[in-house]
Amino acid sequence: MASSPIRMLERVSSRESLLLIDEDYPRPRAADVLCRPENDHLLRYVVRDPFGSHVFPGTRECSRERFIQSLQAELEGQNPYFLWATIPLCKYHCYFCQFPIVMRKHDAAAFREQARNWVDLNIAEARLWLALVPALRDAPVGEFCLFGGTPTLLPDELLAELLDFYRSNFGFNADTTIRIEGSPDSLSSDKLALLHKKGCRKITYGIQSFDDRLVALAGREHTSDEARAVVRHAFLSGFERVDGDLIYGLLDQRVEGFCHDVRQMLELDYSTVVMTKLHLRPFGETGTAIAGVPARWQSPASRARASREGHRWPSLGEQYQMREAAVALLEDAGLFEYPTMYFQKPETGCGRWKSLVLDQDKQFVEVGIGLGASSATRRCSANVATRPGAYLDAIASGELPLELLEMSPDEEVASSLRRALTTCQPLRDDLHRARFAGGSLFDQRWKPVFQSLERRGLAAIRPDEGTVELTGVGKTLVEAIVNTEIR
Repeated sequence: MASSPIRMLERVSSRESLLLIDEDYPRPRAADVLCRPENDHLLRYVVRDPFGSHVFPGTRECSRERFIQSLQAELEGQNPYFLWATIPLCKYHCYFCQFPIVMRKHDAAAFREQARNWVDLNIAEARLWLALVPALRDAPVGEFCLFGGTPTLLPDELLAELLDFYRSNFGFNADTTIRIEGSPDSLSSDKLALLHKKGCRKITYGIQSFDDRLVALAGREHTSDEARAVVRHAFLSGFERVDGDLIYGLLDQRVEGFCHDVRQMLELDYSTVVMTKLHLRPFGETGTAIAGVPARWQSPASRARASREGHRWPSLGEQYQMREAAVALLEDAGLFEYPTMYFQKPETGCGRWKSLVLDQDKQFVEVGIGLGASSATRRCSANVATRPGAYLDAIASGELPLELLEMSPDEEVASSLRRALTTCQPLRDDLHRARFAGGSLFDQRWKPVFQSLERRGLAAIRPDEGTVELTGVGKTLVEAIVNTEIR
């Protein structure tokens, strides 16, 4: 038996991990790029980056008054904004995740009480936002998303109450769309019917893999049959958009197995195929956990136990083989990446919530409500407390527990470019000039940055067309690029 990549992580370098590949598939282009010394910073990032999340904060402290003023002013512009709420409850703890609070599912009374408490907390926080930012009542909500955790675990009456509250108190209109996140084992046909009745037309849920053995190894309790049933029932129930999430890099996963998952996604006709890379190093180092509880796979003891039991982690090289083989399958089927990790059917296009906050010609307000949620204007950002105790105490005392940051004018420009690059669509100089008077993608500040990317095969500069576009491998590495070079 080959040496376990769990042990391998302790013994080989990141470059060596890149060179460990499945010989039945081509060597990944990302491996060639990352092995070059000039890209050491990108390699360090992809090894440590937590789950490929997009966070574009400022670097200096921002007063609460400054943030509220910025938020109020941008909302008064009447551009559609992205509103979301999060209920951080799950019925079990996936081994790759450190975000949810696990519900007491075996005690019906305790389960209901816990659900009731978190719905009440979310509504209480929302009322604090409304009191501080009056424009939230009337500014047009472009899309409202209910995230988690697993909000579809809520009892029907609590889920309905939460959706009704937001519809009644924020600027919902005929153009507002509603999306909800769930799981294959919580999106029953009855739950789908309730959501549809409440105006929800878009759902997204984590599948991770259609291989039941891999799903069980990851601590998930749903089955592939349940995952397939959801997409079929949702379309039959009248949902306009059904998105499914896959992970590549799972314990014991092979390149061919991941390609099989992608083929099944195409056969089932998902609106969007989301592919997230599971990173090889502990992502708790970044302090992003909601409840401060490490993921099981983050524990050295857990990794050692899996190694003793004969399991294996895909190498970094195999992970990029999975990504590149899957991209080829998806593009052959007509899907395109917009934004990073999200592969869309042309007729459905980019998810509205992503478009509102990332597109170069938009980048409108985002307001997130709930434990660990984030909000942003073009200049300021705010993150809600991630520790349950601090969050509960603040809400009980009538305070919003926010961590606030502000960008300088130069940082605002960089943030705009970072957001736009993660759409995997070309940057346009005309849009940049329209927003930042006197600026250009090809001025002395940014032209050398993009020329460097072009020399390394990560971008193509077209001054005559006024565009900068990531190459295929640039799209693969876009998270590393924007967070290490676009500053």
